[in-house]
Amino acid sequence: MQKLIVLAVVVAAVWYGFKFLGRLQQARKAEAKLRESGAGRPAKKAPDQAGKGEVGVEDLVPCPSCGAYVRAGSTCSCGRKA
Repeated sequence: MQKLIVLAVVVAAVWYGFKFLGRLQQARKAEAKLRESGAGRPAKKAPDQAGKGEVGVEDLVPCPSCGAYVRAGSTCSCGRKA
């Protein structure tokens, strides 16, 4: 009789162990899917950068009239070209 009880306990332990591992694997897959769909997605580009592909570093120069820093060769909000 004792052997049957021990066998039942071992079978139950294996059964619940596999169920636990299955749930753990599902949770990992769901987390990976969430990371892939959310955090892995690149940020949206600004409208002026939409078709340019990858954007590098640009130098900023001060506007001669108002002193605001703008991209080299672009027009400042005051209307002057920097």
